[in-house]
Amino acid sequence: MWRSDGPDLPVEFARESGGRRITLVICNDRAAVTVLWAALEVRTLDDARRALALREGIQPKNIRHSIGYWSPVDASEHTEASAIGRWAIDHDIHGVVWTALKPKIGDDYRVPTQEEVIRHLNALTGSDRADAEEYVRLAPRQIVTPYRTAIETELGWIASGFL
Repeated sequence: MWRSDGPDLPVEFARESGGRRITLVICNDRAAVTVLWAALEVRTLDDARRALALREGIQPKNIRHSIGYWSPVDASEHTEASAIGRWAIDHDIHGVVWTALKPKIGDDYRVPTQEEVIRHLNALTGSDRADAEEYVRLAPRQIVTPYRTAIETELGWIASGFL
């Protein structure tokens, strides 16, 4: 069950992912928005990291770079770990994992410009376009970012996601 009172994180539609979709990732130079969260039914933080990696298609060798984590005794070195930790303490949560994939467009690991994202999405055809549109539309409505606003304006892909 997704909950709408997650930590405030600087996310943006800034990663070209599988199927050429543009997906949400943490971008430290963006305004923070309240993200969603869900409890995992696992025994340990390591189990949670592995479960999230499996869900996200992250190879075991890349878990330490691509899955962030926080607990009262240890945390990953991702910049958002302290903000997530403060949120977790306030919510009496004893361990958190999150996807910490980097922004990228094509093979270039950087935050793409808004224009690049629109151009990329607009050039998609067939099932790639349908999958990309579905991802944007189903992203939670509370995740309002400059790129999402531009995607909605330019492509008409209005949020239909939950919450």
